[in-house]
Amino acid sequence: MKLSNLETFCLILADSNLILGHRLSEWCGHGPELEQDIALINVSLDLIGQSRSLYQHIAKNGETEDDIAYLRDAKDFKNHLLCEIPNGHFGDTIIRQFLYDSFHYFLLEGLTKCKNNFLRGYALKSIKEVQYHLKHSGNWSIRLGDGTNESHNKLQESLNNIWAYTPEMFELNTPEIQFYEKLGLNKDKIKNNWINHTNNVLREATLKIPESNWGQSGGKTGQHTEHLGFILAEMQHVRRSYPDAKNW
Repeated sequence: MKLSNLETFCLILADSNLILGHRLSEWCGHGPELEQDIALINVSLDLIGQSRSLYQHIAKNGETEDDIAYLRDAKDFKNHLLCEIPNGHFGDTIIRQFLYDSFHYFLLEGLTKCKNNFLRGYALKSIKEVQYHLKHSGNWSIRLGDGTNESHNKLQESLNNIWAYTPEMFELNTPEIQFYEKLGLNKDKIKNNWINHTNNVLREATLKIPESNWGQSGGKTGQHTEHLGFILAEMQHVRRSYPDAKNW
């Protein structure tokens, strides 16, 4: 399927939010304490709601947001690989969430001043939610990283395992670069803001950023880990099993 630059941009963001939202929903009933159980599910609902807005905007030829979310195969998804890796323990989820939240927030901040009316309005609404997401995951990163020896060591291991998935967020192909320029988005500014904020929080959490230039990528071009197939099998099961079902 041939996609415009706008559709590609929206799909990358929408798919990333949807898949990460689904991952967070897996914590429902399994959180370390009731307050955090509810908090993670609220973040999940925010991300899924944001993905719906993007899917609705690019839907065409009678499609709905449900069709886009539930009737595509793994190779058609364009989410960042970071969003599909398993939850692991609570520290794994928090570090994954913080790294994405920081990127997501500064991307939306740039979009609030972009030249596309829909994306500017979308960003102005969504950034209010993502600001909370970033505060929540950042505070927990500091709380666990600068906590007990056990929590610090576990969070450092989480960061070591997940860090390689972060470069993909800033790897842009030629159409993406052209679309960023058309929107008036400054990729370098977004990346530098992400680096500065991430470094400040991790420093306060007494965590050390891994010394590695290697990065795992491919999600934006449909090359995913084995985990996405299992996510879609669960997420799409009802819609594909009962394609003509209606709400009554």
